[in-house]
Amino acid sequence: MREVMKKTTFSLLFALACTSGQALQRPEMNMPIIQTRFTADPAPYVHGDTVYLYTTHDEDDAEGFKMKDWLLYTSTDMVNWQDHGAVASLRDFKWYKGDNGAWAEQVIERNGKWYMYCPIHGNGIGVLVADSPFGPFKDPLGKPLVWNKEHWYDIDPTVWIDDDGQAYMYWGNPHLYYVKLNEDMISYSGEVVQLPKIKDYQEGPWFWGRKTAEGKKKYYLAFASTCCPEGIGYAMSDTPTGPWEYKGHIMNHTPQTRGNHPGIVDFKGKSYCFGLNYDIFRLETSRHAERRSVSVAEMEYNADGTIKELPYFLHCKKEQVGTFNPYRRVEAETMAWGYGLKTTRYNPSGPWNPTLFVTDIDDGEYIMLRGVDFGKGATSFTASCSTLLYGGTIEVRLDAPDGTIAGTVEVTNTQFKYKEFSCKLKGAKGVHDLYLVFKGNAWQKRNLFNFDWWQIK
Repeated sequence: MREVMKKTTFSLLFALACTSGQALQRPEMNMPIIQTRFTADPAPYVHGDTVYLYTTHDEDDAEGFKMKDWLLYTSTDMVNWQDHGAVASLRDFKWYKGDNGAWAEQVIERNGKWYMYCPIHGNGIGVLVADSPFGPFKDPLGKPLVWNKEHWYDIDPTVWIDDDGQAYMYWGNPHLYYVKLNEDMISYSGEVVQLPKIKDYQEGPWFWGRKTAEGKKKYYLAFASTCCPEGIGYAMSDTPTGPWEYKGHIMNHTPQTRGNHPGIVDFKGKSYCFGLNYDIFRLETSRHAERRSVSVAEMEYNADGTIKELPYFLHCKKEQVGTFNPYRRVEAETMAWGYGLKTTRYNPSGPWNPTLFVTDIDDGEYIMLRGVDFGKGATSFTASCSTLLYGGTIEVRLDAPDGTIAGTVEVTNTQFKYKEFSCKLKGAKGVHDLYLVFKGNAWQKRNLFNFDWWQIK
């Protein structure tokens, strides 16, 4: 059954990516940006030249919400994303004894510390702190930061630090709350404030401020609008605490996705709206389960600060910012597209590997990276792989899964020890989309090998 689903991937992609009968040239470009895991509740944060995208994680067998940890992905060009795996989990909150409920978090940096605000469904909002965006994250309080035990409304925190240094945390479903955080970011002053109902507000607030083209400071609350299906609505205010004026939709309610959850950032001169949908799961089935995926689209403001409404993610613009540098060790879990593959730190058939790697590699699948700049020309390709049985090959192709072959790497039996395999490259010069296409042999078509990293020279 799994093989049948994979063989129909591209026909399904084209069906999903059609607008008025016109298919996208490369449908994976406007599909969700993560395909190797089910991700939701995007929380992007820009630091330096990198977008740090924290997400929740729906387990592969989830029917309802089955969420145990929080993941991290990074990108410097908005299309190629490196998977860093789970950077925090419910186990980091020793006071919580459950094994489910790792809901929509947000992460923000202040004074060299990284703060992760984590709702644990039914148990309030906790906070974790790290010295690095990659963790390890630790609980400084040993209890929730906020928790009203009379209800289950304390979910979906969003945090913003204003120009004067005052930090705010908003949250709530179906009601909207805020507090003023202290400079330590793990305590607050004053009372929890419940705000009047904003039209169409449901959950998942995202709070930020900016100056309009006319030079006026405005504050924004984007949110998942009334379920179901949810859209992305927004409100504006002249102050960080309201009153909030409903302005409409960033993305309207649509039957193309049951849920949504916004995350909004500016990066390298453009604005982006992240959200969620079920498009990767729908490549496998038309039935519903809570196995979601994160998408992103370029977003634009009007001169008065209002936001231009977007169509559904599949039909939005998302262009690469810059090019991808391949002249370094590249972790195999870095990709723009990799449907059918999985990433993990654990292989039950072999020794534990402390680093993340790509697994579940079958014949015909591939990793695609967009806009790879080979410069004047690459001469060799090296891949670090491990396999127990017959292995397979990696075809280094340019511009398409069946594009020009620049080189082929033979991956042979390693008894599950990682080994480097190399080949010469020909014709890999200038900027191309790079496809690492995996092929089996007469004896093995599935689970060909594990793939840790690659490098070109």
